[in-house]
Amino acid sequence: MNADEVDAYLHRLGAEHPAWPTVDVLRELHLRHLKAVPFENLSIHLGEEIVLEEKRLVEKLVGAGRGGFCYELNGAFGALLTALGFDVTLMAARVHGDEGRLGIPFDHLALRVRTVDHGDWLADVGFGAHSHYPLAFSERGEQSDPDGIFRIVEAGPDAAGARGGHGSADAADLDVVRDGRREYRLELRPRALADFAVGAWWQSTSPASRFTQSLVCSRVTEDGGRVTLAGRSLTVTAPDGERDVRELRADAEVLAAYRERFGIGLDRVPEVVKPGLEG
Repeated sequence: MNADEVDAYLHRLGAEHPAWPTVDVLRELHLRHLKAVPFENLSIHLGEEIVLEEKRLVEKLVGAGRGGFCYELNGAFGALLTALGFDVTLMAARVHGDEGRLGIPFDHLALRVRTVDHGDWLADVGFGAHSHYPLAFSERGEQSDPDGIFRIVEAGPDAAGARGGHGSADAADLDVVRDGRREYRLELRPRALADFAVGAWWQSTSPASRFTQSLVCSRVTEDGGRVTLAGRSLTVTAPDGERDVRELRADAEVLAAYRERFGIGLDRVPEVVKPGLEG
């Protein structure tokens, strides 16, 4: 990422160029990213190609003012952090689903980020509703966050793999837990962005993927709540959890919501087109 791209990315986040890659800078950029860049899967339903290359990701998030899903958001954020002097490692994870079953390999991309002053942190701006701030990577106790109580724990025999899930835990795997529920299983092996290409392809094409079955666009609001447009249903969630839900019937209302709530200008309303089953 060149200097102009870094400046443009920071401008989108509303952040100044930091002097040092400290934990305070990481925390600020993490929260700003969640507020400025939405988690969205619109490309899948607009017929847009998803390419996991740094330049293409920056063009989408910064040049086009869009968001993306985990591979895109954390891929681009990791590139920004690296350009700012942080030591960033890409890691693969598998999401805990129904009945504790684990998702596919390379189901999710998360970041291990080393700061110059306070060690390693788990940064994740691509999981939708998740921690507002990075989590201390080596801490095994409770970590309080505006979006819940989080823990990073060793994936032991009581985890999904031992209950008939898709594969058992590796000795080095960690589970990220939010409010007592295991969210995803993290592998510690360093990965490259290209390693996630097959996962991104599956998520964007498979009838079994949750991303092909629905539309979502969501971000953290300035007051710490959340605004989500799921299809034509607009939900504004206050920091105290109170929700206001409104159905948008006219196309003009939907397009206005994308533009005004998320800064995304579209020329047509995306509609779910589920891929057909083969065979």
